Amino acid sequence: MTVPAMSDLLIETIHLDKVYGSGETAVHALDDVNLAVAPGEFIAIMGPSGCGKSTLLNMLGALDQPTDGEVWVAGENLAKLKNVDDFRASTVGFVFQLHNLLPTLSALENVEVPMQGRVGSGKERRDRAMHLLTLVGLGPRAKHLPNQLSGGQRQRIAIARALANNPKLVLADEPTGSLDSQSGEEILELLGELNRSEGTTIAVVTHDPRVAQATQRILRMQDGSIVEDHRVSDPLEEDLRALAFSKLGEIILDPDDAPMQEITPEEELILRKLIERLRR
Repeated sequence: MTVPAMSDLLIETIHLDKVYGSGETAVHALDDVNLAVAPGEFIAIMGPSGCGKSTLLNMLGALDQPTDGEVWVAGENLAKLKNVDDFRASTVGFVFQLHNLLPTLSALENVEVPMQGRVGSGKERRDRAMHLLTLVGLGPRAKHLPNQLSGGQRQRIAIARALANNPKLVLADEPTGSLDSQSGEEILELLGELNRSEGTTIAVVTHDPRVAQATQRILRMQDGSIVEDHRVSDPLEEDLRALAFSKLGEIILDPDDAPMQEITPEEELILRKLIERLRR
């Protein structure tokens, strides 16, 4: 794929390595990762558990430091930040699988929290928080506590909170992982709409092909490295790619003919969708 010019990049990693431990027990979580992302992109980072996708997300959010290589976000070399907390507060918004809302605060108050000390008056904070809740479709729920809301609604509040300080980058780690399918689809539609309307750059870590197909670009990781990087195009092609990288794909290619019953329900669904499309 075409890589944007250096000046056009929001994210760039250069020969990025991350090693946990040392000696024979060392774990290479990231291995020579080179990544370029332009402003306004909506990308998915996929791969099996332990492949390094969450570690990469943590690097981009300045939550962890590389063993070797460089991470640049919004023109900043993250290894040389003078104030990491200030960078995270002003440049990056985080959305996690569990919303992590403060249970004793209302939806409005939860969205206001990141603005403390950054947005002037209490009225300005409340006005912006209300604007963001309206943006995610929860204006009428502004005074509700988290336990009075559904899982999908709580995740919408988490997204509004991530946008509180108008970040250049939103990092989402399995944002639909704890939601039912309908709520998950609504969150994906919301992230896509925010990307289109607000121009926010979004990076989503996921193991779910449905989530990845809702983005513009998919990175696949394996053993700490990016093994594939492509633009999302035809849904059938995406299902074929998902099949190729699935456990079923591995079984099909296994010279020892591993038993087919090892496929997961998710992979069976992908195969069923693929066959149904091919029969039309």
